[in-house]
Amino acid sequence: MEKSFSMLLLLILFCILSNGANGKAKARNYRSEINRRLKLLNKPAVKTIKSEDGDVIACVDIYRQPAFDHPALKNHTIQMQPSFIPSIETPNGEHENSRPVVSQLWKKRGSCPKGTIPIRRIRRRELLRTNGRKSPERLDRTNKTASQDRFMYLNNTRDSILYPTPENRSTAVLMTYGYNYIGASGEINVWNPRVEKLPEFTTAQIWLKNGEVNNFESVEAGWTVHPAEYSDARTRFFVYWTVDGYKKTGCFDLTCYGFVQTSTEIALGGAVDPGSSSFQQQYVLPINIFMDPTTTNWWLVFHDIYVGYWPGSLFSLLKHSATSVEWGGQVYSVNVRKTPHTKTAMGSGYDAEELFGLACFIGQPRILDYSKSYKYPTFVGIWKDEYNCYSAVNYKAGNANDEATFFFGGPGQSYRCP
Repeated sequence: MEKSFSMLLLLILFCILSNGANGKAKARNYRSEINRRLKLLNKPAVKTIKSEDGDVIACVDIYRQPAFDHPALKNHTIQMQPSFIPSIETPNGEHENSRPVVSQLWKKRGSCPKGTIPIRRIRRRELLRTNGRKSPERLDRTNKTASQDRFMYLNNTRDSILYPTPENRSTAVLMTYGYNYIGASGEINVWNPRVEKLPEFTTAQIWLKNGEVNNFESVEAGWTVHPAEYSDARTRFFVYWTVDGYKKTGCFDLTCYGFVQTSTEIALGGAVDPGSSSFQQQYVLPINIFMDPTTTNWWLVFHDIYVGYWPGSLFSLLKHSATSVEWGGQVYSVNVRKTPHTKTAMGSGYDAEELFGLACFIGQPRILDYSKSYKYPTFVGIWKDEYNCYSAVNYKAGNANDEATFFFGGPGQSYRCP
């Protein structure tokens, strides 16, 4: 009996020691992997610029950027400019943006030379916290605070589409759905909303998607406040892509291998300034994303700067076109659709119904199809996962010739959103 008990104790001790050794080995391997990724991402710089917000911007040889570490891009030839330039017109036919445009803080301290691209240095703690990626989208089957059904009705008609409600995300968007979108644009109003705690974040952006609701391909761009990803609460310009609904592919900016940058003027993930204030000057981030039909590369334009592109070779479905476009905002938190709700705000932090001067907006939303002519989408619908927490309004003023402006956002937890 005593011998059996002693053997049992020895077996338990062996298991404990073995698990401890395995745990230490896993920790060493993880640290080694983080070190390897940091070395790959933080390429040698031709020139270094220290931004006033604490960022370090490395001017890296354009041919040594992280994109070319992707297996599918080993022999990729850089496309320095698209084969065609789509024109974007405002409602009155002018080609200029209607409101003042933000710039990036780091540019106050210098510029990158020709033949290089500016890359924001990635910090170890940022990779440890997020690994540069969004969490996978899993559909929420217990959505209690969302709209009464999960169907979006286009132009208030009987035509409807099923809109997915992912766990841990709350979205308020203007959406259009079709089969041949090869571009989208809009002027995104810039604010600096509150993020309650890590790893929560908030975005205002444009998505172009194709594929199943839980396994889609997507290219995205806009602004975000994401302290876990960027180590501060500043508003930052970001890009993103995925081919499997964020499960295993894609990342923010250049923290994985995919986006090919061509511009010397824009640092992906760099802080933007100035931001808008209540009843004061409103600033915008003009975004244009379009596919070059000749190469199937998806180009990104920041105002009038051609930043770079997502190579068509990354995608299967988006190599042909997008089937949906969304303009709006999203909050990520494990406390959406729960009580107490997160206090992370969307947009300006004001409800959409407050309209211009208080609520965040996206003006001049446009889609591009194979006619290669930008136009206001024929059919649009509004979706808001939590109408009591984050609202959305496609507002049109009294003048029949005026175009609707999409307003969205909210404070999160409030008297209406406990």
